[in-house]
Amino acid sequence: MNKVEKRTARALALLFSFRMLGLFLILPVFSIYATKLSGATASLIGFALGVYGLTQALLQIPFGMLSDKIGRKPVIAAGLVLFAIGSVIAASADSIYGVIIGRAIQGAGAIGSTIIALAADLTREEQRTKAMAIIGLSIGFSFTIAMAISPVLNNWIGVNGIFWLTAGLALLGLFVTFVLVPKTKAHKFHRDAEVEPTQLKMILKNPELLRLDFGILVLHAMLTALFLIIPLTLQQIAGVPESRQWIIYLPVLILSFICMLPFIIIAEKKRKIKQIFIGAIATLIIAQLILFIGKQNELLTALGLLVFFTAFTLLEATLPSLISKIAPSASKGTATGVYSSCQFLGIFIGGTVGGWFYAGHNFSGVFLFSIILGLIWLAIASTMKKPRHLGTHMLNFGALTRVQADNIQKQLLAVDGIIEATVMCDDGIAYLKVDNAIIDKANLSADKFKR
Repeated sequence: MNKVEKRTARALALLFSFRMLGLFLILPVFSIYATKLSGATASLIGFALGVYGLTQALLQIPFGMLSDKIGRKPVIAAGLVLFAIGSVIAASADSIYGVIIGRAIQGAGAIGSTIIALAADLTREEQRTKAMAIIGLSIGFSFTIAMAISPVLNNWIGVNGIFWLTAGLALLGLFVTFVLVPKTKAHKFHRDAEVEPTQLKMILKNPELLRLDFGILVLHAMLTALFLIIPLTLQQIAGVPESRQWIIYLPVLILSFICMLPFIIIAEKKRKIKQIFIGAIATLIIAQLILFIGKQNELLTALGLLVFFTAFTLLEATLPSLISKIAPSASKGTATGVYSSCQFLGIFIGGTVGGWFYAGHNFSGVFLFSIILGLIWLAIASTMKKPRHLGTHMLNFGALTRVQADNIQKQLLAVDGIIEATVMCDDGIAYLKVDNAIIDKANLSADKFKR
């Protein structure tokens, strides 16, 4: 990566961190706080927690498409301002309805896809995966930090203060956007990073991709439903006050990451990705049973959370990898966009339906809801085809005629290790699926092929 690409990756990772930190900080403390709001019911608390995901799911793709027309930074700035406004409304609210409005407006600042498109504008095709990986790591880091410091912050400044802090982080994101992120000479459409509307029908008819979309929906529905009740069970049943709950969350998240790593290695190196994937889904169900049985015991709750987050972290890393392996090489951006929307839809379903189960059947109902979701996912995932262990790669040939593009595509498909190749004449980019065990991508350059 050159200097501009490194600066881009660091700045956009920081921008993502500010935004996601503000969201994650609410998770461990919101349900306890919301019970004290005027008009609060179990159903409305769940809806308030999940409504953010609904507006995100609805606006993520349209905002990305809008950024193709008016530019990335104006859309990102508008999204950050909306996020800040929503945070201020939620911070100032004394009723559950005010918080719902604030959370919905927070979600309307749906700029994730636009940030990814900006990263694509500022990185070369062969370096883009590295930049996206850095941004992805920042999200995981934000989650861990938020789980650890949220109960402590709540003790100092309360949930209202956390919402105000979230607004401040959004405004700080404006500084990052216009000062730290490099200037772009121009923006263009990137098939590997953005949604192409003409491909949506094809992606939505692909059963293997739909299984993965359903999977990320269930995974985040389970996570949201879990945090609807875990802070309450720790406080009301296990006797762990809010201010001490970080003592459980922090070690659990660190240990879950360590426990997850061997399974990632086995999945990729031993080519056991389907077996590991199915096993992780089954582990999520086991974790819910442990949490249900042990909800009166602090240590059993910690064990249940450790088992849950080991499986969660493993699946959170595996699902995008499977999307990349399965999606057609020139449709990766569209497949990823649909997948991302399903993730946010899962947040909405987890909060809303989890709230209904909580209202009707208390804590046990929410655990039952998550177990049912897990069993449905396990049944659907067990029918998936064994994925091929393929990677993606891009080559930029510059402007091409249709004849040149077809000629290059034939040459690429003749190379041992290149499984799929699509060469676009409009942008001159070749989108490849490659077997990393056979081909050395470092030696794969556009100069080696005749136009």
